[in-house]
Amino acid sequence: MSEIIHAHVPFALAADHLEYMVERGVHPEIFFNAETLDALLPEQVESLAASFAARGIDCTIHAPFMDLNPGSDERLLRDATRLRFQQVCAAAAILRPKVMVFHPGYDRWRYGEKQSSWLGHAMESFVQVLEQTEQTGCTIAVENIFEEEPSTLLALIEACNHPRLRHCFDVGHWNLFHNEEVGLEEWFAALGGHIAEVHIHDNRGTRDDHAPVGEGTIDFGLYFRLLERYAPDAVWTIEAHSRECLERAVKSIKGIVRKTSPA
Repeated sequence: MSEIIHAHVPFALAADHLEYMVERGVHPEIFFNAETLDALLPEQVESLAASFAARGIDCTIHAPFMDLNPGSDERLLRDATRLRFQQVCAAAAILRPKVMVFHPGYDRWRYGEKQSSWLGHAMESFVQVLEQTEQTGCTIAVENIFEEEPSTLLALIEACNHPRLRHCFDVGHWNLFHNEEVGLEEWFAALGGHIAEVHIHDNRGTRDDHAPVGEGTIDFGLYFRLLERYAPDAVWTIEAHSRECLERAVKSIKGIVRKTSPA
C-alpha cells in the first residue's frame, strides 16, 4: 500500500488536526470551499504552510466544487468557476501541494448531445489552471463524479494533452454512478494509466456514505490489485468524515492489502 496516506480536511480545521496528523503519520488533503476562499488571507495560508514544513507534512488540495462547472454553457457560471479556480491556485502557490483535485462538472442528463460544447469549455478552463500552476508544478487531477463511464474524462485529458493533467479516481462515486458495462477493470483499462490520486471510501450503491473501507459493497481486493497494476505511485486519500472513521478505514485497508499482496 502507499507509504503516505492523505485524509480530507477543510482548511479551517487543518490547524486543529495538525498534531493528530503528525502522531498518526497522516497527511492532509486541504479542502477550500467558496466561503473560505472569500475570507482567506495570504498570511493564513503561509502560516499553515510553515507548520507543515516544520513537521515534515506533505499536502494535496481539493478545489471548491459546489454549483461550479468548468464546462458550463452559461458564460457567467464559467466565469464564477474560473474565479474560484484562480483563487485556489493562488493558495496552492503557497502550500505547494503534490496534487490538486478538481470536479469536472459533467453529467450526461444535462448535456446529452452537447458533450462537445462542455468539452470545449472545460478544456479552456483547465488550460487556464495549468497555466496558473506552472510555477507551482503540481499535478491537476480531474475526479469522476456523476460519470457513468470514463469517455468524457478521457476526452478532456487527451484534449488538453498536458503531462500535469491527470485523473483522480473516486471509487465511491464509481460505485454509485457507473453503468453495468463499466466495472472496475474496464475503468482502470481506460483511465488507469492517467491516475495520479485516488479517493478511497465505501458505500452500498445507494448514497454517498463515505463509509470506511469494507463497510459497503465495493470489491476492494480487486480494487487494490488494479491500483497496484495501473497506478502504483498514485496518492491515496481517505475521504472520512470523522477521526474514528479514518482510523477504521486505515485498519481495513491494511488488512485487505496484506491479503491481496503477493507472497
